[in-house]
Amino acid sequence: MENNFKMIAKTFFGFEEILAKELRMLGAQEVEEGIRMVSFKGDKGFMYKANLSLRTALKILKPIYHFRANTDLALYKGISGINWSQYMNSNQTFVIDTTVHSDYFKHSQFVSQKSKDAIVDQFRNKTGQRPSVDKDYPDLRINIHIDKDQVSVALDTSGASLHQRGYKTATNIAPINEVLAAGMILLSGWEGQGDFLDPMCGSGTILAEAAMIACNIPANINRKEFAFEKWNDWDNDLFDQIMDSCLKKVREFHYTIKGYDKAPSAVQKAKDNIKNANLEEYVTVQEKNFFDTEKETKGPLHMVFNPPYGERLDIEMERFYREIGDTLKQNYPGTNAWFITANLEALKFVGLKPSRKIKLFNGSLEARLVKYEMYEGSKRTKFNSNNNEQITNNDD
Repeated sequence: MENNFKMIAKTFFGFEEILAKELRMLGAQEVEEGIRMVSFKGDKGFMYKANLSLRTALKILKPIYHFRANTDLALYKGISGINWSQYMNSNQTFVIDTTVHSDYFKHSQFVSQKSKDAIVDQFRNKTGQRPSVDKDYPDLRINIHIDKDQVSVALDTSGASLHQRGYKTATNIAPINEVLAAGMILLSGWEGQGDFLDPMCGSGTILAEAAMIACNIPANINRKEFAFEKWNDWDNDLFDQIMDSCLKKVREFHYTIKGYDKAPSAVQKAKDNIKNANLEEYVTVQEKNFFDTEKETKGPLHMVFNPPYGERLDIEMERFYREIGDTLKQNYPGTNAWFITANLEALKFVGLKPSRKIKLFNGSLEARLVKYEMYEGSKRTKFNSNNNEQITNNDD
């Protein structure tokens, strides 16, 4: 379609494939995976839908210009070559976010400053007035990416990172990023076709994301605003149509989603966040120590959790991870258990062989998302002995 334009969805390492799948299912055109990003094409309505619906995207960028520059002057001229009055007026505010991988430009702050000068000078020369910089609540957020001498300029359609869903008002000591949580759940294969448990739920992020996936609720339905709402071509009626269309695709859920945490404060925070997300009818949270629990439901159980790594919580790792393995082995037959950890050494003490290991990053920490399949009775031993080759192949 002639109204389609290119966009870039930014994501975490390891989520490129599932983000591309999300985009295709939404109806994106010309989807192509990159590193920590996926490019695609769509129209303005699809831009709104992508921001509302994508679970594994951190930002949606709209590229507007590309040029080469290896000097300060070339950078200034390139930015000046864009007609900025298409995107804002002199009474509005803007901010520039810059990422630099170049021998020609060493400091992102310098690039932002030089680019800001070019934009301000263009308005001042044309109108005698200039737009101001507002780092907190800009009308336009501009993204500049420099790779060697290649300069890409894009508009940030999202604003604040899309992991800021809008439902989380209370957090724990080591909260998990909402996009990371959603990506883990999608990688685990969860689609809402059974019971779900997060046995160390903290402030409830994994529970909320699992419930929204199960019910096909748009990921950012609770978000206060997107950057595109301040754009000159903002179409409120179109946005409402997209929102209504997304909500019509919400589906029934007939199983249970439960969370445990041994800390009363965490349980209360999780309950508050689940309430904020309007997910109370799907999710229950209880004060329990996972190591004292056993499987309560019949049929397969899907478990996803984020145990402590020892980074910010003072626990005895060897014993803690051994207890995870013992509890799964003794008390949770018929369970697919997935968890993420950046403490790769501690995995050795679980005492079970994972059927999958997926390399991810939790912030700057290299981590593994691991899967343990707990079979009923004697199948467990058979599974562990037969899957050595598969385990080796999946170990990053």
